[in-house]
Amino acid sequence: MSAQVHQVHLPFSSLDDFIALPRIEGLALSPDGHRVVLTVATLARDSTSYERALWAVPADGTGAPTRLTRSAKGESGVAFTGSGDVMFVSGRPDAAAEKDTEAAQLWLLPASGGEARAVTRLAGGVSGIAATATSSDTIVITADLLPSADGLEADAAARKNRSDKKVSAILHESYPVRYWDHDLGPAEPHLLSLDLSNLAESISAPVTADPNPDPAAAAAAAAAYPAELPRPNDLTPAPGRAGDTAGQALTPDGRTMIASLRVREQRSGRHVLVAIDVESGQRTTLFDEDRVHFQSPVVSRDGSRVAFVRSAFSTPEGPADQEIWVAGIDGSEPRRLGADWDRWPSSTIFDLGDESLIVTADHGGRGPIFRIPLDGSAAAQLTSDDFSYTHVAVDPTTGDLVALRSSWMAPSHPVRITRAGDVVPLATPATPATLPEAPGSITEVETVAEDGSPLRAWLLLPDGSDAQHPAPLLLWIHGGPLNSWNAWSWRWSPLLAVARGYAVLLPDPALSTGYGLDFIARGWDAWGTKPYTDLLAITDATEARPDIDAAKTAAMGGSFGGYMANWIAGHTDRFTAIVSHASLWALDQFNGTTDNSQYWQSIFSPQGMLDSSPHHSVRDISTPMLVIHGDRDYRVPVGESLRLWSELAEHHAEPDGTTRHKFLYFPNENHWVLGPQHAVVWYETVFAFLDQHVHGADWKRPEALG
Repeated sequence: MSAQVHQVHLPFSSLDDFIALPRIEGLALSPDGHRVVLTVATLARDSTSYERALWAVPADGTGAPTRLTRSAKGESGVAFTGSGDVMFVSGRPDAAAEKDTEAAQLWLLPASGGEARAVTRLAGGVSGIAATATSSDTIVITADLLPSADGLEADAAARKNRSDKKVSAILHESYPVRYWDHDLGPAEPHLLSLDLSNLAESISAPVTADPNPDPAAAAAAAAAYPAELPRPNDLTPAPGRAGDTAGQALTPDGRTMIASLRVREQRSGRHVLVAIDVESGQRTTLFDEDRVHFQSPVVSRDGSRVAFVRSAFSTPEGPADQEIWVAGIDGSEPRRLGADWDRWPSSTIFDLGDESLIVTADHGGRGPIFRIPLDGSAAAQLTSDDFSYTHVAVDPTTGDLVALRSSWMAPSHPVRITRAGDVVPLATPATPATLPEAPGSITEVETVAEDGSPLRAWLLLPDGSDAQHPAPLLLWIHGGPLNSWNAWSWRWSPLLAVARGYAVLLPDPALSTGYGLDFIARGWDAWGTKPYTDLLAITDATEARPDIDAAKTAAMGGSFGGYMANWIAGHTDRFTAIVSHASLWALDQFNGTTDNSQYWQSIFSPQGMLDSSPHHSVRDISTPMLVIHGDRDYRVPVGESLRLWSELAEHHAEPDGTTRHKFLYFPNENHWVLGPQHAVVWYETVFAFLDQHVHGADWKRPEALG
């Protein structure tokens, strides 16, 4: 790696030690640029969940971190008000409430010191912080309200009625009905504004109870939204699913919100860019085109301009580009930036002075930071190391950047990037989440595809692998498919395999991002063609290395990676074992049962969908397969693996029903398998399966599986 990181210990040989590693999940920079607040997740004492707390770190890279919060329910969604108060969302008990509803609320930790206090008391709780103003104390939150409710009190009453009658039924009147890992409804997402400028602490005098209370008056008083709290103003009344925004931002004075709202269209919809007057709720449409999304708006520091991403709908003919545009705050004089810059932005903010945008994007197996001038000149790459950057913020006093960065050798950690391009880790070595020492080493493998396109991959090698001690190879295929193996993932950790002696290949085949639109288009509407041959080509190049044992190669992947694992299983016998997690198996079935069927059907032609479906080759599978799925996976429904498992048994089980294939099923997990102990079971099962078929070891059933 081209950058030095602080290393202190080696936890990857123990799954218990690995899940116990602290994890930095978020970053926010204070308005004065002096401190960074990190969201840090740590393993709970019973090792079955993660608890999240906020830590403050000096933004200049000196000093030591300070823990700001400590609660059993944990905190998330940190942001700053214009006055420097820290805002977060938490389900911690509210001492000022008569009854703890356990619903998460918005909390404020004063910049001047003192304990945090809840500033909302919504019956359904707060979902998150949507936007904050930089020059005022206006904030916008997201919260779910029942569709029949015409106000906060009516929502509370309707929720109580459902709870008292133990009703969980949901009536849907439009598509979709679920998303990733949760059912949608019955409540709908709203954007609510809060003015915190007049928020003040008070000491209430004791109130003598009325010996003869009026029941109706008492009930009304109990149901009323607390008068001592700022009343949320609904900016999106009767939203349907329009509140499922694709980003929003406030002007510095907090008077106008620019939001990417969803306009419903049969089973799908498009996102339009609107301006909402925060005081009156009046809405003005800025950008709206048929079959075009306008998303990810950001407002300039002086409030005069808005930047956003414009992308047409993709079709079976090819992927649409993601274009960066800028316009006046009223939508005037729109123009495209970086037209010759063939990358897709993953985040965008205005630079100091508002003359450029600071943008992150996948790029060549990394995720650097770029500066794109508003005057139309070429994009400039600001970071050149082997890391990917997220949560980028601009120091308003110096123009330096602070961000989180990670690679496959180092999890997310906070850094400062100077105007000269120097990268300085913050609060090293005294950090709330010290970087673990990574086993092995990382290098790049390059080759050429069948059509002449250059291909590359990360290769992680275990310590001691050489020509005399070649390592078995594990081809690990990324999901997406519009994705890149360029950043740390706590869910997919190839270092755990490296610590067990495997070399891990992380390739970016056709459809991967970070190599331009043409590279994505190579695999469009034909997932089983160039993505497949690219994977074989990069595997061939890797197996040719003297430190790789080509006779011991396995393949695995999740989501689209699981799809490719299934495709590989039906089209070659070169791999000794295949692990297929949350995989697509029968595309005609998947495209009608996934949570967003219209999109998946729209990017395939009828023939492309037929030709790309792996289930047609089930009879040709000869490699042992480990199939894994969570029942709460709504993006790739469990029916895909149920059908795969059924058809494996139909065509390959012995007469007595025994099979060398295995199916690991998680009734309470989703697309990723997030429970710490379930993650341990996942890795134990995968490594036991690989050891059995790659090394010829006896099958060892994980203890927790009974």
